Amino acid sequence: MKKIHKILDSINDLKPIPQVAQKVMFLASNPDSSLSELSEVITYDQGATATLLRLCNSAHFGLARKIDSVHQAVVFLGMTQVVDLVLMMAAAANLKPEQKGYDLGENDLWRYSVSSALLARELAEKLGSKENHLVFTAGLLKDIGKVVLNQYVADEAKEIENLVSEQGMSFGEAEKRVIGIDHAELGGRIARKWQFSPRMVNIIRNHHLTRTGPGTDLETSIVYLADVMCMMMGIGVGCDGLAYKFDEEIIERLDISQGEIMEIMAGFGEKLEQVEEFVKAF
Repeated sequence: MKKIHKILDSINDLKPIPQVAQKVMFLASNPDSSLSELSEVITYDQGATATLLRLCNSAHFGLARKIDSVHQAVVFLGMTQVVDLVLMMAAAANLKPEQKGYDLGENDLWRYSVSSALLARELAEKLGSKENHLVFTAGLLKDIGKVVLNQYVADEAKEIENLVSEQGMSFGEAEKRVIGIDHAELGGRIARKWQFSPRMVNIIRNHHLTRTGPGTDLETSIVYLADVMCMMMGIGVGCDGLAYKFDEEIIERLDISQGEIMEIMAGFGEKLEQVEEFVKAF
């Protein structure tokens, strides 16, 4: 019990999500929000403004003219891309460092998170979700619990590995047995502490679908599938990457074929260069 309290106290060691990102998430969730409202929120944050303008003027976007203001950035890139960039700015500091407990080098968890978020958005558009920003953000932050749990997993690596290899447990089940909490549940607690919406908390907490059923919602299923697809492509696979159970029932419920999944994965291979640019940019 003392260990759990210590782990929960460690949440305070994370770099908090900046207020500008919180406001941007709120605007993104409101279909009536305007480009001018988004511009105003970002403009009042010097750090977000400077980073956004630097990214907009980078070779990645290749814009024909120099972007000098947040308003121009929003007009040229659109609300979706600007919101995504602000959210990535907010997440990068926590997700870029090495996570030795999970056998992830510097930028590995960040690369995995960006890839998951982009895939989740693509799946959301294909499957008719109306909450693309929610799906993108949940995909980006779903493994935030690993950042806190990293050291505890490193300390208990052998016992966790034995439970996975000898008893057939998933990595999350082994984490919970040995440490008392798994990274998905801890991620949900972090999301709640950061005052994310109940939907976001639920998706992050359940992104491995350890508690499935007919009521599992579309957005949670999408984030789960994006996570699985990243593992299948070998993106950010650490010591836990292949130690999860695949839920075929979810794929059937989403009404997406294996062929469609393979097609999306093949297309995403062409986007990995974009992912690498984002990894270096933040």
